[in-house]
Amino acid sequence: MTRFKITQRLACTALAAALAGMAIPSMAQPAPGAGPTAEQAQRQGPRAMTPEQRQQFMLQRAEAFKQKLQLTPAQEPAWNTFMQSMRPDAGSRKAWLEMKDMDKLTTPERIDRMRAIRAQRAAEMDRRGDAVKAFYATLTPAQQKTFDAEGTRMYGRRGAQWDRHMGDHKGDWRGPRNGMHRHGPGPMPAPGAPAAQ
Repeated sequence: MTRFKITQRLACTALAAALAGMAIPSMAQPAPGAGPTAEQAQRQGPRAMTPEQRQQFMLQRAEAFKQKLQLTPAQEPAWNTFMQSMRPDAGSRKAWLEMKDMDKLTTPERIDRMRAIRAQRAAEMDRRGDAVKAFYATLTPAQQKTFDAEGTRMYGRRGAQWDRHMGDHKGDWRGPRNGMHRHGPGPMPAPGAPAAQ
């Protein structure tokens, strides 16, 4: 009889531990349907924002940038032209929508589609680069210095402002930040050298 009681106690203890283990993760879950607040989305970067939040964030940043530049009334038309040219065109949205159908294409068709999209994106970057240069030419030397400092702060050497916050985390989805994107231990063998065992 004592053996039965010990087995029963062990079974009850195991069942209680299993139920407690299942309940703990569910307590940490957010409420259903509760999305990130605007403040949380800003901290997490533009991808976590809704389109409306992203638009509002961009307008706030543009206004803060304009205040730092201390533009004169004569520079307002150049600013407006610059801001208009920084908006994405409808073609970039169309290219993104076309990417959804890539799995229906053959490999040569996908290659051709990717080339066309790459050319379209390069043209868009060239257009924006020309707009930046045109606006930059209208600025005073002091304003150009501010523009340069803000551009370095926003885009930096890694390409995006949120890289400062995310780039040094281990397990970063973009891989190592030291330029070495390979797998396995040890140095890479020289070309033509036998692989290490």
